[in-house]
Amino acid sequence: MTMPEGVWGPVLLLGVLGLWMLGAHNRVTAMRGAVLAAWAPVEAALQTRAQALATLLAAAATPLANEQAALDAVATAQAQVAERLAAVKRAPAQRDAVAELSKADAVLAATVPRLLALVDQQPQLQADATVQQQLATLAENRPLLAFARRGFNDAGAAYNAAVAQFPTRLLSGVFRFGEAGVL
Repeated sequence: MTMPEGVWGPVLLLGVLGLWMLGAHNRVTAMRGAVLAAWAPVEAALQTRAQALATLLAAAATPLANEQAALDAVATAQAQVAERLAAVKRAPAQRDAVAELSKADAVLAATVPRLLALVDQQPQLQADATVQQQLATLAENRPLLAFARRGFNDAGAAYNAAVAQFPTRLLSGVFRFGEAGVL
């Protein structure tokens, strides 16, 4: 059985269009996978920081009892980061969840220096090995978090650029390719 002469052109066009759609889908899906993979080091660094801060807050609770407001501010900010972290963990490539985590992290970043200054002023805390270990963990974790954040942001930017490119942009709604967030 042969196809009529005028059918080959549309069939060929549909075949090329289908292959392009498959290729575009696979490319953007791979880039979303890179965003998800880049999230793992960020999450690990945030969890390490959370554990160090929790231990530091527990150790500083008695010596800094008169500075309860500063301790509470750090604890509240860390709780917000943990809550936002759980939301991002479910969908690391979702822009709004990442933006909320970024805001919560900025609040925490604003409260931690006060805690560190108070710890530095207490000789009892300076002599505590647990406190010194947590301070060292926080100091070591800072560049790791910055590096992980940069990798996540770079992966997100590449994904966002791929989704925004024409003609892939035409498929964004069909395949639900949303914009990735940045930290």
